[in-house]
Amino acid sequence: MQLDLNLLIALDALLEEESVGGAATRLHLSAPAMSRTLGRIRRALGDPVLVRAGRTMVPTPRAVALRTEVRALVRRAQALLAPEGEPDLTTLDRTFTIQANDAVVASIGARLLSAAHAAAPHVTIRMRAEAPADTADLREGRVDLEIGVIGEPAPEVHREFLLTDRIVGVVRAGHPLTAGRMTAARFAAGLHLVTSRRGRLTGPIDTALADLGLTRRVLAAAPTYATSLMLLPDSDLVGSIAGRLCRPAIAALGLHTFPLPLELPALEISQAWHPRYDADGAHRWLRGLVREAFTDLDPATP
Repeated sequence: MQLDLNLLIALDALLEEESVGGAATRLHLSAPAMSRTLGRIRRALGDPVLVRAGRTMVPTPRAVALRTEVRALVRRAQALLAPEGEPDLTTLDRTFTIQANDAVVASIGARLLSAAHAAAPHVTIRMRAEAPADTADLREGRVDLEIGVIGEPAPEVHREFLLTDRIVGVVRAGHPLTAGRMTAARFAAGLHLVTSRRGRLTGPIDTALADLGLTRRVLAAAPTYATSLMLLPDSDLVGSIAGRLCRPAIAALGLHTFPLPLELPALEISQAWHPRYDADGAHRWLRGLVREAFTDLDPATP
């Protein structure tokens, strides 16, 4: 016989109401429909369940024995299928993996970790660097949240905009480009260092220069913003850096920034996640912390 879990709900109502009419009202059914359901329950159990005693119905010994267990099963099923509530952060014990470039980690990492630990002391956050190429880590569950310039994610991946940044020029203090009016020609004439996790030597800056009939000499590519910044204080290289995200590191190294004299697309920083985590209360909490960390970031653009 095929199991019908709806019979458990009906049986719970019948045993609590001890009335076909009362159970029908409770479950928003007609009395004939409830009578048919009682018949199915009787056949399944091999027991009358409720029997007539004058004007009322009384449960059989088997029904009395089942009453507590049936009620518990129904309550457990209802709790299991109910929408998830907010997690108890004080007892939440979970490890989240966040994939982001070093500029994102440097700009909001301390703020994010502090807020997370204050609210959920048993939570661990694993920061993972961007891979040299796009991966399916979000889809396959190896990464809980990706933060950065999200290109074209898988169709099902959800994305939330967080921040707009712009690429600025960066040089050491006292560099020739720190004085005088900046032009595209002056900028292009420098010896350049690019930042690319893929090791690319050209990008949007070269496209914008080409539109003006200009080219630049790129000496090297570095894989991260931090690496690029560390190479600049003791050289005449000209770097191109995400100004807002890298501002603390730029200030700490005493570097000089300037707006690029080019028309370049803005950097749109977002967080992305797989829809499996949409309704996950703990993941919603994490996304909220990331959102707040970016909101607290200094809004001024260099």
